[in-house]
Amino acid sequence: MDKIIRVWRLKDLRKSILFVLLMLTIFRLAAHIPIPGVDLENLKLFFRSNAILGLLNLFSGGTMESFSVMTLGVAPYITASIIFQLLGMVIPSLEALMKEGEAGRQKINQWTRLATVPLAALQSYGMITLLRQAPKPVLGELNISTYLLMILTMTAGTVFLMWIGELISERKIGNGISLLIFAGIIAGLPSSLQQAAVSFDPSQIFNLLVFVAIAVITVVGVVIITEGQRNIPVSYARRVRGMRMYGGVDTHLPLRVNMAGVIPIIFAISIILFPSMLAQFFLRAKTSAIVAIAEWVISLFQNQLFYGFLYFILVFGFTYFYTAVVFHPQQIADNVQKQGGFIPGIRPGKPTAQYLSFVTNRVMLAGAMFLGLIAILPLILQQITGTQALAIGGTSVLIVVSVVIETVKQIESQLTMHEYEGL
Repeated sequence: MDKIIRVWRLKDLRKSILFVLLMLTIFRLAAHIPIPGVDLENLKLFFRSNAILGLLNLFSGGTMESFSVMTLGVAPYITASIIFQLLGMVIPSLEALMKEGEAGRQKINQWTRLATVPLAALQSYGMITLLRQAPKPVLGELNISTYLLMILTMTAGTVFLMWIGELISERKIGNGISLLIFAGIIAGLPSSLQQAAVSFDPSQIFNLLVFVAIAVITVVGVVIITEGQRNIPVSYARRVRGMRMYGGVDTHLPLRVNMAGVIPIIFAISIILFPSMLAQFFLRAKTSAIVAIAEWVISLFQNQLFYGFLYFILVFGFTYFYTAVVFHPQQIADNVQKQGGFIPGIRPGKPTAQYLSFVTNRVMLAGAMFLGLIAILPLILQQITGTQALAIGGTSVLIVVSVVIETVKQIESQLTMHEYEGL
């Protein structure tokens, strides 16, 4: 409470928080403006009947289920960001640009914004085409002009949302894109609680207690894993320059348990969605064999056991893959050596890189297992409780807790900065 009072008394910080809340309010209001010509009831039934589409709805902030002007959410922007991160490992000139500091980062951000537009248009086209394959009609008869208008509307909504996210990030009150996803998840909480209350049976009191216990354990586990790190001791040798002595400092190199964040889950969702979404396009094919194969693929991915096992394996594998993309032991070893540092008991250079790689792989095992379990947590809860109403979206909890931790840290850093300015 004392920190909240201090935050509210600081004029600049108070204005920033109010601005962020205003932007999130605008986002949620726009998320309820539906695109004309859509049967919302049939659309909701279509999403509820397909668990995989529910994952897409999660990362759009719940806007897909209402088919609003913000239907795609920030998904195209996230896709573009991931593409440029991966290209940085393949294209040397792009990798060099990433190392140029703020100027290089701004250039890549500009390219990411430009790439978001065609990606949003492509995903809009795919979304409309997919909805036309729904068992019950969701969209009416579409002509070319209506088709193009829908694509333009959804693309413009994504660009507008991307702009709002960047305005939020400029206020230094958390990452704008993450806060938009956070707002979408929180906005769906009241309806989920209402659904659970309506369908609740007094005989399910044990399931409710299990649900509450698992919810608490999940939140605690997410906080521990998100904040967990292994500290590698690093010593810097003393150096004499003129009449002054430099160095002689003992510090540590932090290796986070979960370096990849929620990126492996996003990768896994992209892979696991592709076969079933592709099969949706062939359900109305004229060849019976193709229709049979499409139905078999859809039924296979709707099998809870197969879906859960594949989802876990993909998340586990992509955790190691993405960490290898963003974490470079050899570069870190070279930087430590150039600064006159060393890990006690480990020779500088290649042995240091091998040691960092060994420790990272061991620490990452816990992070990969945790992310995999978080991803399939709803499936596990459904098997335990026997109901879909009492289910925790592990990915949702991970995103919410991570965003809250990041936002609180940024607010505290601004409080500290103002305290120094006051001195």
